[in-house]
Amino acid sequence: MAKVSDQDRRLYFEKIAPYRTEIEAILKREKKQLPIIQQNPVNAAFKRLALVDDMLNLTSYYIILNGVSVAVLKVKNEDALNDARKSLYKSIIYLEQVVTGLVDAGFSEYEDKMAEIASMDSAQRYFLVRKLGLAIQLLENAYGDNTKWRWSFVEIEGRYAAVTKNLLDMKNAVTNTDPRSPNYEPSMYHLRLVRRLLSQAADRYRERYEMSTTRIEDYQMGIDFLGALKRILAVMGDREEAEAVRRKIEIWHTKLELDIRKRQEIQQKKE
Repeated sequence: MAKVSDQDRRLYFEKIAPYRTEIEAILKREKKQLPIIQQNPVNAAFKRLALVDDMLNLTSYYIILNGVSVAVLKVKNEDALNDARKSLYKSIIYLEQVVTGLVDAGFSEYEDKMAEIASMDSAQRYFLVRKLGLAIQLLENAYGDNTKWRWSFVEIEGRYAAVTKNLLDMKNAVTNTDPRSPNYEPSMYHLRLVRRLLSQAADRYRERYEMSTTRIEDYQMGIDFLGALKRILAVMGDREEAEAVRRKIEIWHTKLELDIRKRQEIQQKKE
């Protein structure tokens, strides 16, 4: 790696100065807000949603720090990328605290949580999940393909899929997807995104199982995401697609059972 000149170093710090100021302001605001939420639960859901937005902005600033480093110093800023990953996780955690991170669950299991944000309209919900998805994509791009964090993004993408599903207004989903509804466009976009993300999360967990971990838990998570997709399709009346996903779940279950039996046989032979 080429030595960084003092001039380039000064230029780097000069360019990142305004972003560092924004980062410090967000971190101070988060530190101040957390005890307030704990002490006073009134409107806690919306206060956490504000923290989600803050953490996403924080993630973007850290990604910018890395981008400036690459442009000026010709080297990645690994510390900035790790901070971006941590703030991204925090944004997901705060959102999970609002809508839960349940995967293959009926709406009734988290309906009470959704009641707290009933006044959040469809456009706001869709905008938030799109912003979260963009942050994930930008961070993955910043890390690049050859990164030790490659498989950890499977969990990030999965949790993103779950909160995107849970933020969808399922109580009014059928009404909102009527072309006459004022919420039609953002609701349809949100629903399509949910379907794509759930299917993608299932495939990614299976990929991680087969190419990296071989952990049964990963394969089961893939099946759970397919189960969540089947629920959404059934609720929305897409019976043909729901049936196709049901058959896919059966095939995956059969594969999982075969893998488990093979492992048991191998273990028995060792004993």
